[in-house]
Amino acid sequence: MPITFRKSFRILPGVRINLNRRSWSVTFGSKNGPRYTRSSTGRDTYSADLPGPFGYRTTRRRRGGR
Repeated sequence: MPITFRKSFRILPGVRINLNRRSWSVTFGSKNGPRYTRSSTGRDTYSADLPGPFGYRTTRRRRGGR
């Protein structure tokens, strides 16, 4: 079984820094509303919770990422 590492820090209300073994990211937005995440690996992710058990997420690759 591989060992994983993931840690998230809240730096301001609605702003989090997420760390894992290979990269880091910054997330803007609330837990239950729309969110935008920018990763050091070159990914931009927009996500939102929809009513009930549904959600929406789209990811785009930036140029100049790792």
